[in-house]
Amino acid sequence: MKLTFLLLLISTITFAQQQKPIVLDKIVAQIGENIILQSDIESQKSQMTDSIRLNSFSTNCELLENLMKQNLFLNQAELDSIKITDAHVDGEMENRIRVIEQQIGGRQKMEEFYNKTVTQIKNEFRPLIKNRLLTEEMQRQITSTATITPKEIELFYKNLPPDSIPFINAKISIQQIVIFPKITQDDRQITINKLKDIREDILKGKSFETQARIHSQDPGSAAQGGQMTASRGMMVPPFEASVFGLKEGEISNVFETDYGYHIVQLIERKGDDYTCRHILLIPEFNRQSLSDASTKMEECYSKLKQNQITWEQAVLMYSNDNNTKHNKGIITNPMTGEQGWSMEDLNQIDQQIFLLTNALNAGDLTKPSLYFDFNEKKQGIRIVRLMDRVGPHKANLEQDYTLIQRATESDKKEKILSNWIKSKIGNAYIRIDNEYENCNFKYSWKNN
Repeated sequence: MKLTFLLLLISTITFAQQQKPIVLDKIVAQIGENIILQSDIESQKSQMTDSIRLNSFSTNCELLENLMKQNLFLNQAELDSIKITDAHVDGEMENRIRVIEQQIGGRQKMEEFYNKTVTQIKNEFRPLIKNRLLTEEMQRQITSTATITPKEIELFYKNLPPDSIPFINAKISIQQIVIFPKITQDDRQITINKLKDIREDILKGKSFETQARIHSQDPGSAAQGGQMTASRGMMVPPFEASVFGLKEGEISNVFETDYGYHIVQLIERKGDDYTCRHILLIPEFNRQSLSDASTKMEECYSKLKQNQITWEQAVLMYSNDNNTKHNKGIITNPMTGEQGWSMEDLNQIDQQIFLLTNALNAGDLTKPSLYFDFNEKKQGIRIVRLMDRVGPHKANLEQDYTLIQRATESDKKEKILSNWIKSKIGNAYIRIDNEYENCNFKYSWKNN
């Protein structure tokens, strides 16, 4: 059960370009000490399409009941003294701020829309985010003991109405052996020296913004002259340590992060929020390292083709990709957590693999090829193997067991939460406004 308590910050995005409705606000329900306002219902309703919002009264009733359930969980979380750390709340806040900035067109436009600073926005919505996290933690604790057996999974699938069994698109599962050419200390020093020279040019009068456009290898900020706006906790620790150690206008010395080597100039800082420019340079391997990696991969490919070693042996012997080396080279779909990839997902992550494997049969290998790993942000040489290819089909236990297992687990948790709600309604103080007394609720709220 996903919480949509007040829809938090993102709810405002969808009506950023609409005229805000004028609502005469009032309390429409109360669970314990937690109240639900008419504006809460209107806020959620504004997110729906016209096709969903067919019956206004019925929609209001459904939204009210959903909010009442959430507040029942929140009320219990408060009674059980469940704690959510400030760091957790702040982390969730930063994630939502980033989403809003992307959707609304940047931090400045977000501040203009709210007519508030980022700090004011955070202070206003922090309690709402904390309540959402408390509610989710309460739900997690209620369902934490839920387990399912293979028999339950089979029974769940058999009881599904035929027309509700989902249709699964074609999927493939893939493996890879990767060798990243070794980056030597000399390679690193070349990068450091280049960045030091760029810094010296800036100190002598060249524009930091221009130098960032020319040299920076950060795709997210180079086009903006290296400029970026962030808050404490959004960037990796070495980057933030450097930023918060600078005065406005000052330029850092060269420093290293997992992404490469940087210099940064602080433009402005207000509390935990800051605007800066930075230049990123990524060390590059030399020709000899690339040649050595290529020779090693050709050796691996030859042994595989001649059946001198198995695929599993080759992964352990040759691959230096920590993400796949200890998993038989299997590339897991980060969107689903499964080994299977739909063509749409694969195209979003790695179009080259899609092209390489499109004509392969299960068990076939590609020849060694150079590629850029976007996760590791570096070039490598790899062999790709097609594990399996499954055509489009209706979900079944043989091919889609993990999918059906998750659906079974979700269904069981929903039932546990539903039974919990029924058991708690009678013990909680509940008040509902007369306007909603004719609602056809799923639960017997009005009896209390």
